[in-house]
Amino acid sequence: GRGGRRRRRSPRRSRRCARCVRSFIERHFDHVGGRFPEEARKIHYGEVERRNIYGDATREEVVSLEDEGIEIGEIPWVPRHDA
Repeated sequence: GRGGRRRRRSPRRSRRCARCVRSFIERHFDHVGGRFPEEARKIHYGEVERRNIYGDATREEVVSLEDEGIEIGEIPWVPRHDA
């Protein structure tokens, strides 16, 4: 579109978009904190009801989940407001 010109996003707009994503996740997903790998496995293997979750995992835990065929996504977690 637009003759091949791309609009550059400002850092402020990018942060605003990232905060919108964070807000959506906090409203619609269950926060499981450091239990993320364990909860993701339980969901994947049908041990608990399927639901959207978010939390924390080390790089090694992420690799292990991916090796098991568990699809996860990583997003940057930005502060709620500019400092």
